[in-house]
Amino acid sequence: MSFFIGRKKEIQFLEDEFAQDRASLVILYGRRRIGKTTLIKQFIQEKNAFYFVATEESERENRRNFQHAVSDFTHNTLLKKDVLLEWDEIFSVLNEHQPEKKKIIAIDEFQYLGKARTSFPSIFQRIWDQMLAGSRSMVILCGSLVGMMVEQALSYSSPLYGRRTGQIRLDQISYQDYGLFFKHPERINLIEYYAVTGGVPRYIELFTPATDIFQAIERNILSRQSFLFEEPVFLLEKEFGETGTYFSLVKTIAAGNRKLGRISSALGMNQSGLTKYLKTLQELDLIVREVPITEKNPEKSKKGLYRITDNFISFWFRFVHPYRSYLEIENTEVVIKKIKDQFRSSHVSCVYEDICRQWLMQKGLVKSPHIQLIQAGRWWDKDVEIDLLGVTENREHAVFGECKYTAAPVDADVYRQLMEKAQSVSLPDGSEKHYVFFSQSGFTEAMVDLARSQDNVHLASIS
Repeated sequence: MSFFIGRKKEIQFLEDEFAQDRASLVILYGRRRIGKTTLIKQFIQEKNAFYFVATEESERENRRNFQHAVSDFTHNTLLKKDVLLEWDEIFSVLNEHQPEKKKIIAIDEFQYLGKARTSFPSIFQRIWDQMLAGSRSMVILCGSLVGMMVEQALSYSSPLYGRRTGQIRLDQISYQDYGLFFKHPERINLIEYYAVTGGVPRYIELFTPATDIFQAIERNILSRQSFLFEEPVFLLEKEFGETGTYFSLVKTIAAGNRKLGRISSALGMNQSGLTKYLKTLQELDLIVREVPITEKNPEKSKKGLYRITDNFISFWFRFVHPYRSYLEIENTEVVIKKIKDQFRSSHVSCVYEDICRQWLMQKGLVKSPHIQLIQAGRWWDKDVEIDLLGVTENREHAVFGECKYTAAPVDADVYRQLMEKAQSVSLPDGSEKHYVFFSQSGFTEAMVDLARSQDNVHLASIS
């Protein structure tokens, strides 16, 4: 994109760190395609900044490239000669260049340096302690492989543990900012686009300029030459080095096996053996383990259900991977028909619930602004399922929600059904109940009249 979208909090955090009259060390990490490099480049514009991208080459080649980059930044031509210096010697030249000026030292794909030479985090720790910590430099270490970045820069066992002054885990763009990517967002159904791309900036860019959603899917995902055709395979290979178990896990969850026992049976693996794989996928924000929002001890709850949180990954495993044989012979018509038959009812409707949860947490209830929710999510038991339940601190207020992505407007009977479901939820005595209804197709006159007559009934439409 030629312009920068969102990330206001992250930019402000970096600006605040830069304003400090001391050295700072910020760890910036997150999955691939999420916009980390774009964030750095936006932040360092018009600042005294040194920027370097590590590669998957050898440590020696990375060191040589780093030395040449420092030479260009400092205008020190001696560094261009054949003599390859050690890391601390190169950093010394960088550190001593204009020491009176505040400078930024940004190293992108930092994890590759530690991968090429396992002792590099220790080397950098020494450079930080003996050199950079006493300077006015702001150091940004950025990386894509979440597990490796945590191991090298954030975990207790890392040599850099305790040195950082801040960290940013960059997440997907929220739906609230999603429409900013499109020149004419009013011409398309943003919810359906978001259901495919999620909030990953690189994926969103591929879907602009906006066209018919199914044409966009065919062009950007189903075509064997398209960037996204095998993207999940690439992501898993890059992050884990192999796709086998992780791929099978995500595929199994996408097929509807959400309980640990069912996942275990489907894969033929012991539950105890699955735990580390599931935890790793959660750390990468590809899946989440959900429990009913009122559970007192979520970690030990036996009601846990796993769900794919990445919209594109979910779409790909549901609509692309099962039909690879058709796509390999470029028979996209069959696949597009299957997508059209199920897209809105089985995929978009689930994403819509997440969007409604985001909306409720960000905007609250217009008629009751005093209600400050601290948590919102799904609730279920053996017989009842509620799309959305938000609670305040001490659960003095509870907001029950129904999210309808259907062609028909929501009628008053949905309110009565939700009231009945709400009786199944155990809340403190005196807890005030509110009901919020989200509808893609609006509401009947009877439902509108009902909401006008009752202060605890709220109607919402998300465009």
